[in-house]
Amino acid sequence: MPDYMFLLESRLSPEQRAAMMRVQELSAAMGFNVYLTGGTVRDLVTGASLRDLDFTVEGNPSKIARELEKGGAKILSEDEKLRQVEILFAGDSDGSISAARDDHYVRPGTRPEIRWSTIMEDLRRRDFSLNSIAISLNPASRGLLLDPTNGLSDIERAEVRALTIHSFTNQPVRLLRVLRFAARMGFKIEARTEEWFDLAIERDLNHTIAPEDAGAELRAVAREERPAVVLKAWEEHDLLEAIHPVLAKRHPDYEAIARLMKVREDLFTAGVRPKLATPMMLAVLGRLKDREQSSVLSKAGFRSAEADAILNFEKEVLADQKELIGRKLNAPVDAYKFLEKLPVERIAYLLAESNNSAALSKIRAYLHKWRPIRSALPMVANELEALGYARGAKFDAIVEQVFAMQLTGRGKTPEERIKVLRKLSGIKEQPKKKEKEKKPAKSGEKPPAASGATAAPEKGAPAKAAGGQSHKNHPVMLKQAAKHKAAREQAKHAAAGKKSSGRK
Repeated sequence: MPDYMFLLESRLSPEQRAAMMRVQELSAAMGFNVYLTGGTVRDLVTGASLRDLDFTVEGNPSKIARELEKGGAKILSEDEKLRQVEILFAGDSDGSISAARDDHYVRPGTRPEIRWSTIMEDLRRRDFSLNSIAISLNPASRGLLLDPTNGLSDIERAEVRALTIHSFTNQPVRLLRVLRFAARMGFKIEARTEEWFDLAIERDLNHTIAPEDAGAELRAVAREERPAVVLKAWEEHDLLEAIHPVLAKRHPDYEAIARLMKVREDLFTAGVRPKLATPMMLAVLGRLKDREQSSVLSKAGFRSAEADAILNFEKEVLADQKELIGRKLNAPVDAYKFLEKLPVERIAYLLAESNNSAALSKIRAYLHKWRPIRSALPMVANELEALGYARGAKFDAIVEQVFAMQLTGRGKTPEERIKVLRKLSGIKEQPKKKEKEKKPAKSGEKPPAASGATAAPEKGAPAKAAGGQSHKNHPVMLKQAAKHKAAREQAKHAAAGKKSSGRK
């Protein structure tokens, strides 16, 4: 059996993991059993990205939500009747916490009677088998997989299977939902489910879809990774009218959707994971006039603040673009700080729709050049610390100055950075050590032979004695020279005597 807790812990982001651990702690403290359910488990099993954390508790989730709110989470919406809370966990992780319940229908198609129940009953009342799987997060059964409707087998067969013949009758919005899941996952609709789907269409149940339910599906499409595939599937089955007749008539702006999808891939490559719900909604409604867009959002149950955020999005992004190309942001470091604070969805929209080369150039530099330089900034801090500069406010200011210089192309090599860091910190380079002078030789020791010593004297040339005197001035040499001179004088006199006697 697969180790589902290992899969969760290895595939969840650090923020998602922290949120899951906090929900576990709070549930245990309140005495609630808690489970990961629905889309989270489905995406875990299929290998899809885990976008949301969906929790189901056997108790009241509002208490958990209030405690999470104290820790930085944000409650996006709360349905008191269904005891369901949509929440943005600390760290910007999306998710929901719902109470385990059973929907009891007096007869098919009527409003259900809600009964609070156990997790097994909650899983059996759901729409499709692939969404009816749970993983226990309770201490005694942590990691236990619950699959009462055999959803794992359907996932292995790549099928979407409804749980009951009354599935579409009880909730007609499932006509939209079954196509969305099949299109997103590349699954086929199970044979009996397809028969029930066709029967519901024949009975005209698609025109009984509640506007707020259709609006929830429209929101879900805007968050899909392949929204065009879902929208085209709806069009093929004439279900876009359930969203709004004007949208069915004018069709979604598939070209704008494709541009935004390409931008999403580019952002993924740059290490950014954007949430594109708002710009994607504008792309879906791109062929409609402003008044028509407002009508679609209103009918779909969007709150006024939510609709205004969508309708005013383009105007606000164009204002951001104007500021980005202004004189105040000419310096790369100023442009970086501006883009760093700009929501990623606005950057994505500019990349997809803007024709301003100056703005696009700065955005691409930010994504592919400036952000990598920023990520390498700890290395600069280590180099400054290695020079002996203590960490602190001035230390951080120097590192930021180096970052600003690097954005202009300076300080790329370690040697250049060290020079810059020395200049900014005032740490001078240590002078090189001079060679020690050689001490004079002591008396009685032979002086060391100097390099380039004079050549030995030629034969017959008088050598100088130590102390600078020549050999011929030495006392011994003088005495010998005197003897030789006397001998020469004596020989000279003797020779002169012989000549004189010969003349006589």
